[in-house]
Amino acid sequence: MTETSAATRRASIPLNEQLVMVTGGARGLGAAISRAFLGEGARVAVGYHRSGDAAHRLAEEFPGRAKAVQVDVRDRERIVALPEELAALFGEAPTTLVNNALLDFSFNGDARPKASEISPEHFQSQLDGSLFGSLAMIQALRPAMAERGWGRIVNIGTNLFQNPVVPYHDYTAAKAALLSLTRTFSHDLGPDGITVNMISGGLLRETDASSATPSEVFDMIAEGTPLRSVTTPEELADAALFFASPWARAITGQNLIVDGGLVKG
Repeated sequence: MTETSAATRRASIPLNEQLVMVTGGARGLGAAISRAFLGEGARVAVGYHRSGDAAHRLAEEFPGRAKAVQVDVRDRERIVALPEELAALFGEAPTTLVNNALLDFSFNGDARPKASEISPEHFQSQLDGSLFGSLAMIQALRPAMAERGWGRIVNIGTNLFQNPVVPYHDYTAAKAALLSLTRTFSHDLGPDGITVNMISGGLLRETDASSATPSEVFDMIAEGTPLRSVTTPEELADAALFFASPWARAITGQNLIVDGGLVKG
């Protein structure tokens, strides 16, 4: 491929022309990401596992542009069938994928499994959701992106693998593996015009997953950031818009830390 043709392939699809699949898109951070794209005029498939009511309520706020789509990212058979279903719902395949789904996890430092007791099953549960679920989603949606010659994949990570202030062993290991997948997949998918990036937030104020976190922990984190605040789901969602936007057309394989400056990448 010549330099000119490569640059042509990087020409970006505007946000208001994108079709975005957001896994875990009905609540917390996922809902903020879904709303951020919808606010820019995009169409959004609001993925949900057990939060059907929330997904349908969100979709009803944006008739014609948002639709609730049930998907358990651990169910490969379901994911294989997803592209055809999305094409039937929206008339085309997604341009953009946000891997946000987080399965059965709570940021509760007191209740977390400690080093002396954590089991392989704990790790497997998080790997099944964050790593293998993201892998399955990418593999299912990649062919249509490659055929189009353009695609955007945004994986949701964590700043805990840079600064494990609370050692959530299983969650952090799975997200670290997802960062490796982000970097290696960027090489394989780049020639097809597909970028793969990660956004790593810290503890967010507030989501269902962080609702068990004591207020004094939020205050401690805020005090440790240059901005003296805890990042909100809406602020992290802004970074997802950036990676999908024309302004990030030459960026791939990167991990952007969005935590008010607490961790320096």
